[in-house]
Amino acid sequence: MSIPKQGKVIAIDGPAGTGKSSATKRLAETLQFIHVDTGALYRSIALLCLDQGHDFSASEASPQMIDHATTVAREAHFEFKRSLNKNPKNRIWMNGWDVTDKIRTPQISMAASKVSAVPGVRSALLALQRQLGCAGNSILEGRDIGTVIFPDADLKFYLVASVDERAKRRLAELEAMGADTPSFEEVRGQLLARDHGDINRAVAPLKKASDAIEIDTTQLTLDQVVKQMEGYARQRFGL
Repeated sequence: MSIPKQGKVIAIDGPAGTGKSSATKRLAETLQFIHVDTGALYRSIALLCLDQGHDFSASEASPQMIDHATTVAREAHFEFKRSLNKNPKNRIWMNGWDVTDKIRTPQISMAASKVSAVPGVRSALLALQRQLGCAGNSILEGRDIGTVIFPDADLKFYLVASVDERAKRRLAELEAMGADTPSFEEVRGQLLARDHGDINRAVAPLKKASDAIEIDTTQLTLDQVVKQMEGYARQRFGL
C-alpha cells in the first residue's frame, strides 16, 4: 500500500450479474471519476491463455496453466481507453490488442474465475490495480477491491441480487451482443459455479467488507442503483 492516493477512491464489489459494471460506468460518468474495470484484467489474461491452448474445463487448474497465467499477468501491458464513436465507452487493450468485446462470453467468465484464483496472477495485478486507482478520483469494481486492493477506499459498496435475476440479466446481455445464447438453466448454473469458485478460493475470496454499504439490486432499475450510490458519494465527499 505504498502508492499514495491522488484522489478519492470508491470500491464496488459483488457477485457476477449484480450490475456492478453498468452501475460503475454510469457512476463514474456522473461523478467524473476514472473507471478501472479490474475484472476485465483477469478476463483478458484468461482470453490469452485460452487462445494459447490452455484448457479450463478441469475442476482444478493444472500446474502448467498456473505457471503460464502467472507469466502472462507479469508481462502483459494493459490500458483503459475510451472509444471515440457515437457511443463512447471504456475499452481495455492488452498488448496493443482491443479485447473489450472478446472477453464478455460465458467461457471467458468461467476461465477468469479460475485465473483469478491463481496467487501469482493476483500478486502480479495487485500493484497495477493500486496504481491505476491511485491516479486520481477513481472507481474500481471487482470482487476484492474493498477487502484487498483498496481496504483504505474512501467509500465501499457491495451489490447483491437474486440468482434468477442475475441469470436474466446475463442472458439479455448475451442476446444484445448477438452471441449464441445458452438456456436460462445453463446461465443460472454457470453463475452459481462462479459464485462458489469466487467465494471459496484460497486467495482474496469474494466477501463483503465490514464497512461496505450493501445494495440489493434485484428489484431496482439501473437508474435507481446509481442514484443511491451517487447520493452516498456526494454526502461522503461533499460534492
